Amino acid sequence: MSTTYLRATNARQLQLATFAVGDLLLGIEIDRIQEINRQLDITPVPRAPSFVRGVINLRGEVVSIIDPRTILGLPPADVTRSSRNLVIQSRGELIGLMVDRIADILSVSTADIDAPPAHIQGVDGRFFKGVHTTEKELVVLIDLDELLGAKES
Repeated sequence: MSTTYLRATNARQLQLATFAVGDLLLGIEIDRIQEINRQLDITPVPRAPSFVRGVINLRGEVVSIIDPRTILGLPPADVTRSSRNLVIQSRGELIGLMVDRIADILSVSTADIDAPPAHIQGVDGRFFKGVHTTEKELVVLIDLDELLGAKES
C-alpha cells in the first residue's frame, strides 16, 4: 500500500486552486469553489466563535465568513488589498474562507501528491490531505471537510 494519501492505482489529474493563509500555500480541488470575491462589508456576529469573522450578503444569500488561520492555530488574518473570500458550498450552506491572497491554478497528478507530515509549520496535520512539491514551493492540500468539521466542534 502506498504512503501517498491521494495516490491511486491509476493516477488522475487534479485541478487545484492555490491560495495563501499566512506563510502556508494551500490548495483545494477547484470544483469545491463556487466563486472568489474581494472582501465585502463583513457584518460581525455577536458571540460567534473566534474563527467566524462575520457574515456577508452575496446577491441575497447570507454567507458566513470564517478565518481558516484561526482554526489552524495561526494568528487571525488582517484584511489587506490582497485578501479574498473563497466561497464554497458545504452541507447546503455557503461559507466564505478568508484567505490572504489567491495564487495559481495547478494541474497535478495524484501520483505527485505525497502524504502530509504530522505537522506543517506548527499546524496539526489532520487538516491536510497531502503535499505537492513544485520547483519553487510546497503546496499543502487542505482537507476542507476536516477544517469545516473542526469549526463545528
